[in-house]
Amino acid sequence: MDHYNMNLTLKVWRQKNSKTSGNFDTYSVKDISSEMSFLEMFDVLNEQLIKEDKDPIAFDHDCREGICGSCSMHINGKAHGPWEQNTTCQLHMRAFKDGDTIVVEPWRSKAFPVIKDLIVDRSAFDRIIQAGGYISVNTGNAVDANSLPIDKKDADNAFMAAACIGCGACVATCKNGSAMLFVSAKVAQLAQLPQGQPERESRVLSMVAQMDKESFGNCTNTYACEVECPKGISVSNIARLNREFLTAGLSTEE
Repeated sequence: MDHYNMNLTLKVWRQKNSKTSGNFDTYSVKDISSEMSFLEMFDVLNEQLIKEDKDPIAFDHDCREGICGSCSMHINGKAHGPWEQNTTCQLHMRAFKDGDTIVVEPWRSKAFPVIKDLIVDRSAFDRIIQAGGYISVNTGNAVDANSLPIDKKDADNAFMAAACIGCGACVATCKNGSAMLFVSAKVAQLAQLPQGQPERESRVLSMVAQMDKESFGNCTNTYACEVECPKGISVSNIARLNREFLTAGLSTEE
């Protein structure tokens, strides 16, 4: 693909903190390379703002390799932008055309309050993980992998569920702000592995209870979460979560 430069108009959400109202500010950037990443384009814009003695735009990032999940942006109405199964940091400017107007917003969810500009507080996810607790395994030397018989289908499904990076795109995309895809991926990962069996029932009950405390919405099976997930986490995990939760609930009643 040929390299080219472009001039763009950006409408970016600016908000001081979670207690103040926000608004869109409009910026122009010029000579942006088609091979830049979206975050590199924001770096250019922030350098421009700093030179103008203006407050740079706050946005979250870390690995810039699609691993950490922190680059949470809604771009032109889509979580992480127009490319499928792609994080914002892996989105390149060749996804846009010269003269385009790009609208950038933070995740919109009651459970993810805005910290500043495009940064939201996703610590609700951390508390759900913490509610799941630890796994009971013997310490000491690592057990040889071949001594743990795991059905290949279960291993593959657990591996795919483990691909979840906790970015929150599923919540931001869901019309109800549901965290079911995230929670189901974390539950499904351990539920299908031997290491996750001792706390299997207590884990799902605790994580779902914490999810409800965090003000996430209910799942109504629109599948929008799967469509926008940068790692392609399947909604079949939600069905597994429901089964795990029901089974654990019945077991505790006996």
